[in-house]
Amino acid sequence: MNKQQVLELLVEICEDDVILENPDMDLFEEGLLDSFGTINLLVEIENHFDIVVPITDFDREEWNTPNRIAAKLAERQ
Repeated sequence: MNKQQVLELLVEICEDDVILENPDMDLFEEGLLDSFGTINLLVEIENHFDIVVPITDFDREEWNTPNRIAAKLAERQ
């Protein structure tokens, strides 16, 4: 798994390629990710990268930007 793969997955889930232009944007503040999207993201992370992230480990403050999501996943590899 690399950062580009994470960004591409987020583009799919959020249905907006602006993520590629600004990987430091707050996905929740911009309305690109909500609670349903969060669950979808965690399921797709497991499906694509075989990394399990329990919802209890998902802190919106730490997982709110594409760059932070990529970094958190890199820690779990």
